[in-house]
Amino acid sequence: RSIIMGILNVTPDSFWDGGAHAETENALRHAREMVADGADIIDIGGESTRPGSEPVTSAEEIQRIKPVVELLIEDAQVPLSIDTRKADVAREMLEAGGHMINDVSGLKHDPAMAEAVAESGAPVVIMHMRGTPETMRTLTDYDDVTGDVRRELAEQVALAEAAGILSRNIIVDPGIGFSKTAEQSVELIARLDELKDLGKPILLGTSRKSFIGQTLGLDPQDRLEATITSCIVGVRNGANILRVHDVRAVSRALKMYEVFARYEMPEERKVSD
Repeated sequence: RSIIMGILNVTPDSFWDGGAHAETENALRHAREMVADGADIIDIGGESTRPGSEPVTSAEEIQRIKPVVELLIEDAQVPLSIDTRKADVAREMLEAGGHMINDVSGLKHDPAMAEAVAESGAPVVIMHMRGTPETMRTLTDYDDVTGDVRRELAEQVALAEAAGILSRNIIVDPGIGFSKTAEQSVELIARLDELKDLGKPILLGTSRKSFIGQTLGLDPQDRLEATITSCIVGVRNGANILRVHDVRAVSRALKMYEVFARYEMPEERKVSD
């Protein structure tokens, strides 16, 4: 079955929750709610990477997420993913008990990140993005968006393996909305199966993103149904992990989809037909 990764932003400027979980107690409460609702992994981020966002220092990022990681580790209910582009943040959070790294830059932002992940032996998500959150909206020229994303991901996977990251520990993410237009994001989800030959699990993050808003003219608070649809289409096309804000709704929809996906016609019906 597909895995649900619940998003826990402990930033004051998250595009979705607006900093509602920046306080440690609120973050812990929300993480536990997501686990109860069906999250298999909690992805903890201390730096917003929405388009146009400003970077924060490593010290500030650690200050935001370390208390949450340390307290959630005591629960030990599900693995904790650390959403960071910085090697020193990754090292400290893995030492604190984090289980994996989710790097939206695909290991390109910090030259030391690949080595840090390799030394830890932790799994890592390599996401496709061109440029930085400040510049990525200007870097959307592709000959063939799916083919180009696949090729550029393959290059980053090869560099990761050359740095000593175990092949079995690598997950790829096409980076929906990151250096892609709304139309390109839709095309990537529709053609997601073309990334399967990378031989890696595929993480898909579509939750309430701007491509939905631009496609349907909806504000973030009105994008739940479209998020669920994109997740189900993504799973049908090969996604193994869904990174979402609305864990309960997506988990229930996914379970129902999987009931249909597993359905087999009774033998007597096959004979009569």
